[in-house]
Amino acid sequence: MRTPVSTYRLQIRSGFTLQDAAEIVPYLKSLGVDWIYLSPILTAEQGSDHGYDVTDPSAVDPERGGAEGLLAASQAARAAGMGVLVDIVPNHVGVATPAQNPWWWSLLKEGRQSRYAQAFDVDWDFGGGRVRIPVLGDDSDVDALEIRNGELRYYDHRFPLAEGSYTAGDDPREVHDRQHYQLVGWRRADNELNYRRFFAVNSLAGIRVEVPEVFDEAHAEVLRWFREGLADGLRIDHPDGLADPAGYLRRLREATGGSYVLIEKILEPGERLPSGFDCDGTTGYDALADVDRVFVDAGGQEVLDALDTELRDGQPTDYEAMIRGTKRRITDGILHSEMLRLARLVPADAGLTEDKAADALSEIIAAFPVYRSYLPDGADVLKEACELAAGRRPELDHAIRLLLPLLLDAGLEPEAELGRRFQQTSGMVMAKGVEDTAFFRYTRLGTLTEVGAEPTEFAIAPEEFHARMARRQAEIPLSMTTLSTHDTKRSEDTRARISVLAERAPEWQASLRRLQKLAPLPDGPLANLLWQAVAGVWPADRDRLQSYAQKAAREAGNSTNWLDPDPEFERKLAAAVDAAFDDPAVRAELENLVSLLEPYGASNALSAKLVQLTMPGVPDVYQGTEFWDRSLTDPDNRRPFDFGARQRALAALDADARPASFLDDSAKLLVTSRALRLRRDRPELFAGYAPVVATGPAAAHLLAFDRGASGTGALDSGAPGKGALTLATRLPRGLEQLGGWRDTVIHLGSAMVDDLTGNVFGPGAVEVADVLAAYPVALLVPAA
Repeated sequence: MRTPVSTYRLQIRSGFTLQDAAEIVPYLKSLGVDWIYLSPILTAEQGSDHGYDVTDPSAVDPERGGAEGLLAASQAARAAGMGVLVDIVPNHVGVATPAQNPWWWSLLKEGRQSRYAQAFDVDWDFGGGRVRIPVLGDDSDVDALEIRNGELRYYDHRFPLAEGSYTAGDDPREVHDRQHYQLVGWRRADNELNYRRFFAVNSLAGIRVEVPEVFDEAHAEVLRWFREGLADGLRIDHPDGLADPAGYLRRLREATGGSYVLIEKILEPGERLPSGFDCDGTTGYDALADVDRVFVDAGGQEVLDALDTELRDGQPTDYEAMIRGTKRRITDGILHSEMLRLARLVPADAGLTEDKAADALSEIIAAFPVYRSYLPDGADVLKEACELAAGRRPELDHAIRLLLPLLLDAGLEPEAELGRRFQQTSGMVMAKGVEDTAFFRYTRLGTLTEVGAEPTEFAIAPEEFHARMARRQAEIPLSMTTLSTHDTKRSEDTRARISVLAERAPEWQASLRRLQKLAPLPDGPLANLLWQAVAGVWPADRDRLQSYAQKAAREAGNSTNWLDPDPEFERKLAAAVDAAFDDPAVRAELENLVSLLEPYGASNALSAKLVQLTMPGVPDVYQGTEFWDRSLTDPDNRRPFDFGARQRALAALDADARPASFLDDSAKLLVTSRALRLRRDRPELFAGYAPVVATGPAAAHLLAFDRGASGTGALDSGAPGKGALTLATRLPRGLEQLGGWRDTVIHLGSAMVDDLTGNVFGPGAVEVADVLAAYPVALLVPAA
């Protein structure tokens, strides 16, 4: 099996096609990248910028460059000695425009007789034999239906007509009643939908790849890439939505000839990948959380907690109670259709009403500490969740005890559908209730509420970080590591700056109080989130911040929401954002705050980047982040950027033009390119992992490790250096207050060269101040 040393994620779309990707391969090769990593490229909804709404899995999307574009990108990669990793989406397809999806069009036209009926996860009995499509403004809008060109039309929406269901002059409403689908008001989706979807997105319909024929047709084009040598590995989107993730991965690995496979899996603290998963690791959110927290000052927690309590009118945050509430908000709201479908699977002889069963199932899911179980893996987790749910709701104890044995049976047999579908549903609730709701409510420090993170874990010490990295090296050395993705709520450099608030907690507390007086928001926790975000990305343009503020407020759902926005609150929110640009006092306060955070934020960012690129695992660089990138949640993190500027800057670095300051874009490019090149060209320097011991008054401010196979390159023993040594500054504001590095030293067993500066150090005791004189980081390699 060919495996990557590193990857570079490219968002392929109509504005940046596969042909464009082919053209920048020489730059990526020079940057040090080993594999290009492509976002979904199968034919998607026309105009889609992300590609996760595949409408035709049989072909590469013409808007993204088509088959010829993939060939060009693959050939360019091959010519450069690079591999190709492609993101695929087995859980769902895009159905926003039925005419664009031949599978869905056939289902709507032919119903249960369609050859694609088995591909979709439809509860036909609940729908009276019809698929419910929630597209109408309300149910009375059936009066707006028309028959045109042999199709049923609702304004711009087109739907097929079943054979023999229409003759000229028929009433469109009566024709509609003869179809295999029922158009209903969009608000009915929460309670009456009868097909599985991706989370609460009605336009993404789940498919059943556990059915062999469905797997074969959905993957025919993907497997061609491997037969013809166009791709080397796959990233699997949302495997938690599948009925049988382990079975899917086994079949995929076999079908691709044992190729490299990563899965988008959120691991909660202490959770491991199931032993039966035939894959090489995750897409790296777990690594992101570890890196972030080792650069957060635990000493700031008390002040930030107190500020959070103050903003909540004196009520301390109970995170467990919060997420129970947000998950119930989801099960009783936008995913109630899914909960009712589970309830309908409870045997009648259980003696539970549908509402009682749905309530009990929702309470169990709300108590689930991880995204899902993979029975028999996770049986203990399920049992504990049931105990917790019964403790919270004693009146449901009997119902929960009746349900537990049913939920523990989760095979592919028809009688196990409840347990199987429960597993598919719990992850949906976790994602929407925690990531997409609670993470916008739990706002004491934005760094902590990133995808895959545990927000109650405020910071970790270097010792804990080293222990986690040693486990990563031993257990999942081919798993991806990342700091920014198309899904992160804040980019790596934004989080790095926000993390400084923990070191400047009193100043932040005072600044936020002033901002609330100058541009008041009636939602204190949201104000905390908003001004952290603004400070994290400043300077930024108005439209970006307005878009983010509205999305964050609606996701939080406390003062406004997506279904029924509060115009008055959103007016105040927009006014607060405008004040950052139009009110001199607010702008001055904001710019003063940013000045307090820099240059410490840049120091954090360079340190986090070097650590991520050199720690155990396969490091990914998200497009453009080799320069400073201060972005917020999508679509802000998918903005176009200038490859040309990066190419020119890299050429200047290679011509010995060193950055004038570590605050420059070129400083991050220097760190990124040198670390990527070293990993690719000198893999023997990255064969192990061991902490590097520093001594002296500022030792706690150094995060350092040796990637040599022996792990003894920089220990007190004086053993010769065997691998690359990473040195990174942590808590830079505290270091400055301490008076700098002073007499802090590390001991090198042999002479070593800093790959960033060319300076030589050792052997013996070396002053950290000398090693980190130019930049807050160093990458040492054995001298020739």
